[in-house]
Amino acid sequence: GQGAEAGRGSRTGRELWRAQQDFPRGGKGKGPGRKAVTLERTKGSEILFGMAPCGLALARARRALFRLFVKEQRGGSGRPLRAELALQAAARGVPVLHVPGRALDALCFGRPHQGVCLEAAPLPFRSLRDAEEPRPGDGDGGRRQLLWLVLEHIQDPMNLGALLRAAYFLGVDRVVATRNNSCPLTPVVSKASAGTMEVFDVYSTDDLQGFLKAKSAEGWEVVGTASRPVDVESVPVISCSEFQWDKPLIVVIGSEGEGLSLETQLQCQRMLAIPPGRALHPGIDSLNVSVAAGILLHSICSQRRRHGD
Repeated sequence: GQGAEAGRGSRTGRELWRAQQDFPRGGKGKGPGRKAVTLERTKGSEILFGMAPCGLALARARRALFRLFVKEQRGGSGRPLRAELALQAAARGVPVLHVPGRALDALCFGRPHQGVCLEAAPLPFRSLRDAEEPRPGDGDGGRRQLLWLVLEHIQDPMNLGALLRAAYFLGVDRVVATRNNSCPLTPVVSKASAGTMEVFDVYSTDDLQGFLKAKSAEGWEVVGTASRPVDVESVPVISCSEFQWDKPLIVVIGSEGEGLSLETQLQCQRMLAIPPGRALHPGIDSLNVSVAAGILLHSICSQRRRHGD
């Protein structure tokens, strides 16, 4: 037996589950005459799901955290990692509710939650205006050049999450996304990033061309990405394997379908392309945007490791 406390938690869980059966997506019930949910979710909150997003959100506490939902385990203590998360939440004063797996499925609309969901305030983009601007050469105490990744109109949350995960892993210093026509920092992005979004600041800009122009004037090199090695409006396209850099660098990645806008291409000194390893079948001429970014960033970061002082 887990005692009276656990019993009360289970009852709360069952009540939550009953309420979640009628949990609205957009504030509406699922059928005619359905009443609103009796269990109120905190206004404006969202539901993170999965061990890494929930665990890292709890560890960093960069946003308001309201409740942790953990899958109840009958006849046992449950998985150690879940128990650890529950302790971590309790230590931060975040209420922990033990609920049936079905309730978790309802909370995150059937996405893979691994037995945990966390109700939290949304995580906004950070403003570049509020950012402390590192100067060229300041990265790692001046031992290496700065590398920033700029994302133009990335709309797929799975791609955005994968891009953030790759950028963080490979050593990108800062990620900047366009505020308009871009995916916000949603729970799906956090899950796709394996929680990277919870620990790695993502900045946004309302004026991408102005931002790139200003960085160029400060001495940064701005390079774009091209899916095919053809010259773009007099901007030279080179293979990423031939690219060399000797000053702080901004790599700009375009949207999944359209690539970089012409206005953004014209702010680039060079365009980088990934050479294919075979003659490609017609209709298969490019890579997924997050895969392409991973290859490009690895090529660039490997060179930084080779040439860094």
